[in-house]
Amino acid sequence: MKKNYIWLLLLLLVTAGCQQAAGEEETKELTLAHNQPTDHPVHLSLTRFAELVDEKSDGELVIDVYPNGELGSEREVIENTQFGTVDIAKVSASALEGFDPIYSIFSLPYMFESQESFKQIMANEEITDEIYLNTTDIGFRGLTYYDAGVRNMYTKDRIIESAEDMAGLKTRVQPSRTSVQMIEAIGGTPTPMSYGEVYTALQSGVIDAAENNETALVNSSHGEVAKNYFFTEHAIVPDMLIMNDEMYSDLTEEEQQVIEEAAEESTEYHEELWAEMVEESVTIAEEEMDVTFYDIDKQTFIDAVQPLHEQFQENPDTADIYSRIKEES
Repeated sequence: MKKNYIWLLLLLLVTAGCQQAAGEEETKELTLAHNQPTDHPVHLSLTRFAELVDEKSDGELVIDVYPNGELGSEREVIENTQFGTVDIAKVSASALEGFDPIYSIFSLPYMFESQESFKQIMANEEITDEIYLNTTDIGFRGLTYYDAGVRNMYTKDRIIESAEDMAGLKTRVQPSRTSVQMIEAIGGTPTPMSYGEVYTALQSGVIDAAENNETALVNSSHGEVAKNYFFTEHAIVPDMLIMNDEMYSDLTEEEQQVIEEAAEESTEYHEELWAEMVEESVTIAEEEMDVTFYDIDKQTFIDAVQPLHEQFQENPDTADIYSRIKEES
């Protein structure tokens, strides 16, 4: 896999060099990398993004979409987007936390009161511009976001009724400092690992629990090994579409407008696909995988993570964006 990804990157570099040397290409070809399979709503939305760019630019901008992590892990494609080997990438906001602390705001538990509140914030251009443009000095900018649902806890065996029931529970988290601190705050034992390892880790008992949206139960078959799903609704961590800033700056104003309009429209397209997938996943998990869904009292979880909120308010890297979001919520 690693070798294939390196060869692909080399091929992209050689092709780009030949096109630049020839100077005869009427189209500009851009690469877009992401880690989802081709039947996932994100891939379908990114394909729609590429189609919109092609339509709006009359074929002058062409985006080649590489799914399934073909061009590397999330961290690798972020780094390659920084340096221009990859032009555009879809990555989780949690993965971006390691590049700029402003993105940690999305992993902060109970930052948003509801999904409706989250979408209201993401429709505020002043706030999103502050986030999206905060990384131009390190090589990339944000273009838009894609809904990745509300994250909830699910376990192999244990029933959770309050935060006290998380005590000692080995829980998989994304490789995000804020996610680790969240599990520690509610008494669990955080176990960072890649998403692809979760099924086997649950099955073998390496971990007792994980946290993700409902689609993970079906798309990644986690419902086969974790039969209890609890609506803790502790975080809303979107996927982000980022672009190499130098490439963006080299585009004409008209081309930049095409990219931005297509990105926004692809987000709207994604909303419908995502809602359908969540509803379908819950039905399949209940009826075919025997997963039980539980509504729980979230207040003990909210109370347990308040020290994290205080840290964000005191941290100069996150204090401003924290207060602005809270004011608008």
